[in-house]
Amino acid sequence: MDLGIAGRKAIVCAGSKGLGRGCAMALAREGVELVLNARNARQLEQTASEIAAQSGVKVVSVASDITTAAGRDAVLSACPAPDILINNAGGPPPGDFRDWTRDDWFAALDANMLTPIELIKAVVDGMIEQRFGRIVNITSSAVKAPISILGLSNGARSGLTGFVAGLARETVRYNVTVNNLLPGAFDTDRLRATITNAASKAGCSVDEMTRQRREGTPAGRFGQIEEFGHACAFLCSAHAGYISGQNLLIDGGAYPGTF
Repeated sequence: MDLGIAGRKAIVCAGSKGLGRGCAMALAREGVELVLNARNARQLEQTASEIAAQSGVKVVSVASDITTAAGRDAVLSACPAPDILINNAGGPPPGDFRDWTRDDWFAALDANMLTPIELIKAVVDGMIEQRFGRIVNITSSAVKAPISILGLSNGARSGLTGFVAGLARETVRYNVTVNNLLPGAFDTDRLRATITNAASKAGCSVDEMTRQRREGTPAGRFGQIEEFGHACAFLCSAHAGYISGQNLLIDGGAYPGTF
């Protein structure tokens, strides 16, 4: 299927690895020019070079902390009028809410709620004016099924979800959609770190904990960043103008509910 977005411009946050990289690769294959952001300049440049070589599209890397005003300004200077915005940021650390300070909460809100909102605010009016825009927020399956040790993420990402629910109904009439992708267990550095931590606490090997986590997913495997990227690319396509304000759960069937 031709997604109809060749020649469009996209900002992809946290695009150097993991789910962000998967989204960037899928968009590039469709002919979308990219501005990739991440904090690790070396890894970011390597990813940008690889994607450009594989796809032939223009890929610009902007190494900055997107949770700061200066970081956002740097990205928006490189792409002031994007057609597509992929909001993405690593989740806050797990823990017990009794141990979290006010500063911990503000850091989580900055990364996983306020930064996406600031970026949306910066680009949405331009999208409305041109009658095309696709905004995809990468959140977490924990928005749908909260995980007790991920309280910081549960709270901040749910706040973003609530905000998007209202905004998406206002912009869709102008062919500007806003949707959320809710990943479950995908084969990423973050998942491997989580498994390593869980294995240490459980007193078992990383291999054993990995096996337990994998078999605990109805699909019997972890998701791959490429398939996540394809889902993102479709939501960004010319064919997805009637999909807005949705939370697409991609978790291999792990969520046990009906709705």
